[in-house]
Amino acid sequence: EVQLVESGGGLVRAGGSLTLSCAASGFSIDDYTIGWFRQAPGKEREGVSCISNVGTTYYADSVKGRFTISSDKSKNTVYLHMNSLKPEDTAVYYCAAGNLLLLRQWVFPQEWDYWGQGTQVTVSS
Repeated sequence: EVQLVESGGGLVRAGGSLTLSCAASGFSIDDYTIGWFRQAPGKEREGVSCISNVGTTYYADSVKGRFTISSDKSKNTVYLHMNSLKPEDTAVYYCAAGNLLLLRQWVFPQEWDYWGQGTQVTVSS
């Protein structure tokens, strides 16, 4: 059974840091691209970052220089390290897994096969 479980969300003040975890089970992250998306109230789900099975990474312009995606294959887990958080980062964050035909299309949710349940990140000013 393929499963993705996010954790690490919470309340943090602007300028603070938070690290999210995406624990995968039922498959190895060696075989998939893993992505992070977020969705704020009233907004569409947007791509934040992704990492391919060979370590290629992508970031949304809005988070470049502030967020870092990484993986720990021994734990079958992908992380999103978030620094210098802003109130506009407030959203439910989801991790996703897929075998994307074209990695450059990672920002489109319909390209992904599996999704976690989401974890809330709230950044206060």
